[in-house]
Amino acid sequence: MWSLVSSDELPARERFDWFSDMVSRAVMPTSLKSERPADFTAEAAVLPLGEFSVSRLAYAPLRSRRTPALIRRGDPEQYQLAMVSKGAMLMTQHGNECSAEVGDLVFWDTSRPSDAVTPAGGGPGELVILQLPRSSLPLSSRRLDRLLAQRIPGGSGMAAMLGSFLTSLVEHAEHCRPGQLAHLGTVAVDLAAASLAQSLDAEEHLPAEVRTNTLLQRIHAFIEHNLGDPGLTPTAIAAHHSMSVRTLHQLFQGREESVHARIRRRRLERCCSDLARPDLLAHPVYAIAARWGFSSPAVFSRSFREAYGISPTEFRALNIEKSCAGCISR
Repeated sequence: MWSLVSSDELPARERFDWFSDMVSRAVMPTSLKSERPADFTAEAAVLPLGEFSVSRLAYAPLRSRRTPALIRRGDPEQYQLAMVSKGAMLMTQHGNECSAEVGDLVFWDTSRPSDAVTPAGGGPGELVILQLPRSSLPLSSRRLDRLLAQRIPGGSGMAAMLGSFLTSLVEHAEHCRPGQLAHLGTVAVDLAAASLAQSLDAEEHLPAEVRTNTLLQRIHAFIEHNLGDPGLTPTAIAAHHSMSVRTLHQLFQGREESVHARIRRRRLERCCSDLARPDLLAHPVYAIAARWGFSSPAVFSRSFREAYGISPTEFRALNIEKSCAGCISR
């Protein structure tokens, strides 16, 4: 679960120093400067993912410098890969310099000096930072050095998948159990490695297990994007990913669910979400089922009852009643 703290809880004169101390402890020792420290506001959250972690920092415009003296004072010996989720970021490290905007990724090494700026003209900044022990990335430091302080466009490829994954963590991680979060940490590292390898045109240097897990994440994302298509079948999925149906089924062997089961479960979960919404009460049950790819009302009703033990209509009535009761109590 996210551990969230906000400067709003502190007197204005203490907020900037609090944020400086918090970043130095949770991310890395760094020297922060603000043009308007008396008006500074910030929010920070940390999410443990097993042996990894993700930090989310939202802050007023500032400058962050990591000097050789600060590295000697404390170095987590990490690579850090950040997604810009608000504002913009200018960064310099290892002779490289980049400018990144919302959706882009930026990569740096905590063991090297760096200089990062969130420009005042761009408004508040926000980063979601994946903190990775150096040994966790299966690529040589010589290769990775080429990406330090380089903008990695987040609009396509593996970078887009990693960005979507980090956004989902921000929105939904609070509902996950510790074991699930540890698994998500492994997924995050594999997606990070794949994103960096793609940027280096070095995907063949990734271990086979990482390539397999990354391919699975691509398939999961494709399923999510196409749940409403009745034509979403193993044949369609295999064709889109240039593999045989047999290979697709082998990819899912030994995992928690088959490809058929995943499609069915996610469609049912989307239907549950819609059926529980009071604002969709005017939409018939069969229309919601069709929206999420069920071929007929009968197939949907049977699948729903098998999964949840009640009919879709009964489920809707129970959840709408709870929602209304909550509104009355407020």
